[in-house]
Amino acid sequence: MTAPPDDCLARNDWICGDYLSTRRQILLDAVGQHVQLTVVSVGLGLVIALPLALLARRRRWTVGPVLGITTVIYTIPSLAMFSLLLPVYGLSATLVVVGLALYSLTLLVRNILAGLDGVPAGTKEAARGMGYGPMRQLLTVELPLAVPAAMAGLRIATVSAVALTTVGAIVGYGGLGNLIYAGMNAYFKAQVLTASVLCVLIAVAFDLLLLGVERLLTPWRRAGRSPRPARGRRLTTASGRRA
Repeated sequence: MTAPPDDCLARNDWICGDYLSTRRQILLDAVGQHVQLTVVSVGLGLVIALPLALLARRRRWTVGPVLGITTVIYTIPSLAMFSLLLPVYGLSATLVVVGLALYSLTLLVRNILAGLDGVPAGTKEAARGMGYGPMRQLLTVELPLAVPAAMAGLRIATVSAVALTTVGAIVGYGGLGNLIYAGMNAYFKAQVLTASVLCVLIAVAFDLLLLGVERLLTPWRRAGRSPRPARGRRLTTASGRRA
């Protein structure tokens, strides 16, 4: 029987409005899972990466081992990574989250460390001259100045996580990847294209969101100046002069 000319699902068209209307809830559930896996995995990676970067900054001999290990982890193919984690986490969402978090470490650690190392020596000297202790200096001076480099790594890690989440379909937790793989197996064109486009839109949305967060956290960059420690203009330096 010949399919009606206006039935895009029966014709198996790449672009099909009927697919969007009839599978709306399926698409929403897949998008929700995809976003959740991405956010949780990158968040976990950031929680691990920040202490590692601070350790490498404080004890310079650890820089090589920390960067070396995270780089080696990043080079492991995704299928191999999930297979290695399978005996520990089984076929679960945790397996995907841990795998993606491990992949994000090299990008996050390198960029956080680069941001901290890029803080001008004069700025740190001014903070010490005002009586800032190491922790206060780190939290109020160095970390804010490291935000641009750290956010650059976070944006790349997040976009990469959006793409790699689709591989989680091999264990049933791939968000839109589940639809892509199922659609490819059944040669369901509309499903493959729609899920792929949604992945791209999620990646773009995350990138723009993080770019906006970066701008909010670095208002001095919009003003074309560098931040100063509080009361910086009344600072008394070690030489006794006011800065």
